[in-house]
Amino acid sequence: MRITRRSLGLILIGVGGAMVVRPLLARGAGQDQAPNRREFTIVAKDYQYSPTRIEVTQDDLVKLTIRSEDIAHSFTIDEYRISKRVPAGGSTTFEFQAGRPSAFPFYCGLTGQPGHRTMPGAVVVRSK
Repeated sequence: MRITRRSLGLILIGVGGAMVVRPLLARGAGQDQAPNRREFTIVAKDYQYSPTRIEVTQDDLVKLTIRSEDIAHSFTIDEYRISKRVPAGGSTTFEFQAGRPSAFPFYCGLTGQPGHRTMPGAVVVRSK
């Protein structure tokens, strides 16, 4: 078989492309893994949350359902810019991705009753 400059150029382009693409594919394969999905239900009743602490791992996709068993409440995590209203006897569900490792306080942001200010809790994000 006779190799011309054109066929040699095409071969070299093919080899060069494989050398560039293969490391990108190998590196991207591990990074494209789906985050762990964690689901929790927090109950608000008698000016208390239960549980008052949830623990997740960094990069987890967190699905929270906040359920009120008495009056209207809210659920606020300042760090994640989350502020959700929970209707009396109802529930609210939302998701967020856990970021950097730390303890992030949550609280009821309503001010109608003094008891709303006494509802602390925390989302604890552990490092991978």
